[in-house]
Amino acid sequence: MGAVELRGFGWRHAGRKAWAVRGVDLRIEHGERVLLLGPSGAGKSTLLAALAGLLPEDSGEQKGTAEIDGLDPRKARERVGMVFQDPETQLVMARCGDDVAFGLENRGVPAEEIWPRVDEALRRVGFPYGRDRPTAALSGGEQQRLALAGTLALRPDLLLLDEPTANLDPVGATLVREAVAGAVRGDTTLILVEHRVAEALPLVDRVVVLTPGGGVTADGPPDAVFAAHGEALAAAGVWVPGRPVQPRRATAPTGDTLITAERLGLPPRLRPTDLTVRAGEALAVLGPNGAGKSTLALLLGGLVKPGVGRVVATSALAGRDAGTPPHRWRAPALATRIGSVFQDPEHQFVTRTVFDELALGPRRTGRSEAETRSVVNDLLVRLRLDRLAGANPYTLSGGEARRLGVATALATAPRLLVLDEPTFGQDRRTWLELVELLAGLRDAGHGIVTVTHDAEFVASLADRHVALERSGTR
Repeated sequence: MGAVELRGFGWRHAGRKAWAVRGVDLRIEHGERVLLLGPSGAGKSTLLAALAGLLPEDSGEQKGTAEIDGLDPRKARERVGMVFQDPETQLVMARCGDDVAFGLENRGVPAEEIWPRVDEALRRVGFPYGRDRPTAALSGGEQQRLALAGTLALRPDLLLLDEPTANLDPVGATLVREAVAGAVRGDTTLILVEHRVAEALPLVDRVVVLTPGGGVTADGPPDAVFAAHGEALAAAGVWVPGRPVQPRRATAPTGDTLITAERLGLPPRLRPTDLTVRAGEALAVLGPNGAGKSTLALLLGGLVKPGVGRVVATSALAGRDAGTPPHRWRAPALATRIGSVFQDPEHQFVTRTVFDELALGPRRTGRSEAETRSVVNDLLVRLRLDRLAGANPYTLSGGEARRLGVATALATAPRLLVLDEPTFGQDRRTWLELVELLAGLRDAGHGIVTVTHDAEFVASLADRHVALERSGTR
């Protein structure tokens, strides 16, 4: 089955003034394949969490009703499978095969059926390793494929996918879409949240667009929805197919070298790599999942000690510390010179409110309270987080959390920015604003390094790119 019925549904997280989603009236018949769209913060992920039965009654306030086959989602969990924005949150076992088997064992699947279903699910998502691969050794994209395999192995009636290709390289993303297309039976209901709209359209037969603040803007076949509402949806932030973005080229020549990697590596995660980052330049780091891009970002950011080779910061970046590797700098000095944004932004949040998260860096580097408040308020407005200043960072949507991660890196005005998948979870409007923000920093003489699978982002902003190869020792 897997029929979904929402009547005036809304949800407000505990401690929040604004509703994450509200006023949703929607019916999805079993077997339908629906693409759920809307600007960042419209409540797409919250709606999926509600349908997965993952919003406990004591964690917020609900209006209206949500039902799956006539049941409250909290009582229909065995009918539902979900893949989250952050796959790491649903990996629970030390070995990959055991992780996929975990849900089957909990559901009481006969022992003789478990491993054949595990192997089938791993094969369908193009997982490149065997059952014994440690989950801790996986890249973000590999984690995403493993999480999808664990969900597909359960053969759910309702499959909920929250940006399942967000952290995947193009080959991996294609494999996942093919896995979804092949795994969804005719009577399985699919609800997909995906910013890569054009690529997702072959998987669906219906588009539903949520409105920030409440309700449904549009609902119908994809061609009809985009023909009738395309301009308005693009203006609101939806990635409408056929509307390319314009490149944002540098307005000034590159400046001094800021940092150089010399045979820099961390076996087996990253093979020795050479690169240079200059002031006034946006450098994109590309490569397949597992090539070590995130590891390189951590090494350049001074957050991990190199296993081989070295990171050399010039006096243009490090001043009197130019002869000292970044991982040995004192924390206040590092924060004012290199700003890092992690692939999982939640890993860098340490306070209880968005405002305090942004204020942490300036306070630690000796800014006055008046200066700190000015910096924080400016970033809140520029990155469209002002209405969330009092919110807990862990209650933000994926796109909002990503923007907060970028904002925390900018708060200390570092000369070099190292960003890991900065455009993940962004709607068209916030994506364009983020590109313009980074382009402005580049034009002002900052160095920008971005680890990304976002081809449009590379085409729009990057002045140069470096492509990493997957290490054969992984």
